[in-house]
Amino acid sequence: MSTCAVVSPSPPGASSDLAADFGQPSQSLGSSIRGAGGEGKRRREGVVGIEALFGFDEIVDTRSPAEFAEDHVPGAINLPVLDNDERARIGTLHKQVSAFAAKKAGAALVSRNIARHLENHFAAQPKNYRPLIYCWRGGNRSGAMTTVLRAIGWQAAQLEGGYKAYRHHVMEQLTTLPGNVRFRVVCGRTGVGKSRFLRALTSVGAQVLDLEDLAAHMGSVLGAYPNRPQPSQKLFESGIWNELRRFDPGRPVFVESESKKIGNLHTPEVLLQCMRASACLNLEATISVRVELLKGEYAHFLGDPAALGRQLDCLVALRGGERIAQWKVLAVSGRWDELIGELLIEHYDPAYLRSIGRNFVQAAEAETLTLASASEETMLELAKQVWGAP
Repeated sequence: MSTCAVVSPSPPGASSDLAADFGQPSQSLGSSIRGAGGEGKRRREGVVGIEALFGFDEIVDTRSPAEFAEDHVPGAINLPVLDNDERARIGTLHKQVSAFAAKKAGAALVSRNIARHLENHFAAQPKNYRPLIYCWRGGNRSGAMTTVLRAIGWQAAQLEGGYKAYRHHVMEQLTTLPGNVRFRVVCGRTGVGKSRFLRALTSVGAQVLDLEDLAAHMGSVLGAYPNRPQPSQKLFESGIWNELRRFDPGRPVFVESESKKIGNLHTPEVLLQCMRASACLNLEATISVRVELLKGEYAHFLGDPAALGRQLDCLVALRGGERIAQWKVLAVSGRWDELIGELLIEHYDPAYLRSIGRNFVQAAEAETLTLASASEETMLELAKQVWGAP
């Protein structure tokens, strides 16, 4: 188990959304009558707490598509009772006219949208179907849908406190779960294939926390995925929590030696502390092998030297305009091996050496494995060697 300091979580900081839930928590199933920790009176029938989150056939998020895109419970589907435009219209009505007018108009829209979902998504559900329904705070959006589904005969339940309760739970858990994990941190210079090594470890049955995959970014100035935007910070944290909660604490979890930021996203502080206090494993390879691996990882730049040039401009302050111009010439002329080799030796390797000893102190004494070639077979054999798979 990792030994790491625990810091207090930042509050979720979500603002009140009166218009979205028509002003009040749902009364059709009973409002939330227990505290966040489960204290107080028994919940009314049809209302469940966060501890029951994954005990249902399906999790339905009734919030707008924009809210869902920012963050949602892992595995949830989005069946909005108000779409983005409708939600905005109801909010404007609430502010400019009255809460009563907003509720009347909102109820009509919600009724029509629930009817549409009944005719489509819910039409094929069997009699024993058990969905969990949630909205922003356990109010009328989820309450309305839950009431209708229960009236039909399905054992639908409304999540007490809605997304706000879920988000609070995630932030709280991210201060405790990392300390229950025995991390083994994969270190190595840019281009040694750390991400591929993690994928190989996954394929042989090891537990892996792939932060770069969750962040949709490879961590460097050139690391943005070409066709996959980064998630929001909240959705990134939900993904991390969803992985951490499922790990077997009796087995190690392999993770890459990430920095505080992965692209535009921040690695949760307690997780970072625990990783930095954990045992390490060094991966190394020759420059030629690293160049070959990087040409595969960054193949999208090979076909678009102009895009690479725009990213290289971010390094002008560090390397100077003249050096960046020289690298752009190499890119345009297709001299990729030369360009990548120079970037590794002049930029990435010095940055790695400055960072690794400061942030992952156990790396200096850790076992070192050498990747002999860039082939998938070599990576797989190395993963089997580490994990002991047949």
